[in-house]
Amino acid sequence: MKMSKVYDLPTRFFHWMFAVSFVGAFIIAKVVDDDSSVYVLHMLLGFILTFLVLFRLIWGVIGSPYAKFSSFQLAPRKLVGYFKQMVSGNTERTAGHNPASSWAALIMMGLSLGLAITGVMMVQKINKEFVEEIHELFANLFLLVSIGHVLGIFFHTIRHKDNIGLSMIHGMKQDLEVDGIKKNYILVALILVVCTGIFGYQLLNGFDSESGKLEIFGSSLQLGEQEEDD
Repeated sequence: MKMSKVYDLPTRFFHWMFAVSFVGAFIIAKVVDDDSSVYVLHMLLGFILTFLVLFRLIWGVIGSPYAKFSSFQLAPRKLVGYFKQMVSGNTERTAGHNPASSWAALIMMGLSLGLAITGVMMVQKINKEFVEEIHELFANLFLLVSIGHVLGIFFHTIRHKDNIGLSMIHGMKQDLEVDGIKKNYILVALILVVCTGIFGYQLLNGFDSESGKLEIFGSSLQLGEQEEDD
């Protein structure tokens, strides 16, 4: 069985940090009251999610062949054809993102940016009630797309006995008639992890739990509820 490396280390690191950030933020939003001090972690994870997406947008242009957006299969006819092939059991093997995962990745990244924009608008109290509904809609759509993505992976694995879910762990895919990537871009992956860690630390360091304010990039955002003086 031939194994070819198609996903570089930065892409795989992004994938899992992106997933953990969203899941963490979503769970906090659902189980913690928004007036709790813990709820602030939901917002801070949202900032980290946005930071990761900005990295991925850059890496999607300058990264390895199968990380580039130019390798994504976004033609609607290919998406329809892919779903038909899934049902028939004759799914065409793809080295990088298949049509479904290509659309899922872009939609989730787009929703992440929408969540960031609406989140900032909410803390600035810009049409707060309306924006809050849009924010929640984006979060639920993100969840639905991610669930569909995971179910698609399970379906493919069971139907074709091809565990493509592991490709985002070790970066390999089996039985492809293509040459895999030669570099792992370890330095870029290290820079991503370190920069994300530094950014997260700066968020925590810049947040004042007493006032509920976050100082970031020379700006001040009121994340927590501020008590009014009598």
